[in-house]
Amino acid sequence: MSLLRFDDRVAIVTGGGRGLGRAYARLLASRGAKVVVNDPGVARDGTGFDIGPAEEVVREIESAGGEAIASTESVASLQGARAIVDAAVERFGRVDILIHSAGNVRWAPLAEMTPENFDAVLDVHLRGAFFMAQSVFPHMTRAGYGRIVLTSSIAAIYGDFRLANYGAAKAGTIGLCNVIALEGAEQGVKCNIILPGAVTRMADGLDISSYPPTMGPEMVAPAVAWLAHETCSVSGEMLISMGGRVARAFMAETAGVARDDWTIERIADEMATIRNTKTQQIFSPVPAGHEEHIRYSFAMRDAAAKAQEGSK
Repeated sequence: MSLLRFDDRVAIVTGGGRGLGRAYARLLASRGAKVVVNDPGVARDGTGFDIGPAEEVVREIESAGGEAIASTESVASLQGARAIVDAAVERFGRVDILIHSAGNVRWAPLAEMTPENFDAVLDVHLRGAFFMAQSVFPHMTRAGYGRIVLTSSIAAIYGDFRLANYGAAKAGTIGLCNVIALEGAEQGVKCNIILPGAVTRMADGLDISSYPPTMGPEMVAPAVAWLAHETCSVSGEMLISMGGRVARAFMAETAGVARDDWTIERIADEMATIRNTKTQQIFSPVPAGHEEHIRYSFAMRDAAAKAQEGSK
């Protein structure tokens, strides 16, 4: 098996000063990438400022023989995102990889979630992903190459208590990823999602006594690095990496039921068949999942109409 390297590639890692982002930055740098370590050094709730974490990771990379620069701009504004990208281009001449790992967390039950705490999490996780992707996209499309890795969570798929803001933000990144993957396909830009599970400071206060020893950020980094590599063969997909397990997550539909004479009562009568997961339909975003879904739905309706007509 040949070693997958990132020589001459330039990567931006947001949230690169701690936890998962730090592991990503260090791994890519160890394989030859030049890395912009972006991290304003905020507290877990997104407040404060400390240049120390980003600078420390840069020192670690440089002491190991790699190249890196620190960035402390916030991803929560378009101005900050553009400044991060500009720093990469000014120092290294290009940007090939974006890994958006910046994050914050503010817990509260749904009934007690304030608009401020809802927006504070969306600003970093979702708007930050949009601002960063929008800022790097023109550089990548002009070069005819790019790899974007956004971060979602199983909380977006399955939900979690007291995390309406986090779950909504992480679900939004999935839709954003799909659009980036579609719009970047013809220009060689691929975009995928990582759904990571690791013990970082985000887990402070949680009961992790039953967690396996394979919950370190370094266990997630290889999956992210593969998504960021030039040999990555997928786009618009989601990989889960947690506790040593790597899996694909995907959207699926039941086969469903088609007819021309729906009523409330018929919906109720058909619900068991509508929800039956024995037969599934999977439409991948790339190359044309949206259109495939529409064609499939219309074809089912046409087949049902012909069957009803034939039974008369």
